[in-house]
Amino acid sequence: MARKVTDGPVRNKERTKENLINALGEILKKDGFSALSISRVADVAKVDRRLIYDYFGSLEGLVKEYLNTNDYWKIRPEEVGGIVETSKADAGKMLAYNVLENQFDSLINNEEMRRIITWGLSEKLPILKALDLKREDIGNQVMSEVFDAHFEGSDKNFRAMYALLMGGVYYLTLHAKMQENPFCGIDLQRVSGQEEIKKALKQFIELAYA
Repeated sequence: MARKVTDGPVRNKERTKENLINALGEILKKDGFSALSISRVADVAKVDRRLIYDYFGSLEGLVKEYLNTNDYWKIRPEEVGGIVETSKADAGKMLAYNVLENQFDSLINNEEMRRIITWGLSEKLPILKALDLKREDIGNQVMSEVFDAHFEGSDKNFRAMYALLMGGVYYLTLHAKMQENPFCGIDLQRVSGQEEIKKALKQFIELAYA
């Protein structure tokens, strides 16, 4: 039986790229976006800084790859068609809640994800704008094909309602981990408080579809 090849130039390159991406995440999680630099990432990854240029072109290229790999947004362009089909049965009601719940869980449990959101709110960088527009384009496609038809002719602007819910999830998760204080008497440091927020999100979706 032929011996499986587990090493070589291609494998080593992919391993090093993953190591660099993980190193960037460690820095972002520990010290924030202001601490990112070619030399700092190379030091944490324990590789020659020239490899960042060889594999990613620049620090910006590495950051772009990191963001694409670690973004909390779970829906990918190639998945939209299937999501639209499976959402027709209930006009997207379960999808609407699941996206909010996944967003909440991703942000409350992952420091790197919260750093990305904070970074996007603090810096006008092309790579962050492009990532935000990618989320928006996918979300708009789903909205157009799933939700708009259901709410057409009603007095409810579901897009505006959903924007407020998503914005609330952003703020509550950031506030919970940055200030570590209760919000409206709800302690999001506790699982019980997190479950109360998710319960309320589900109730809002139910009200929107009522």
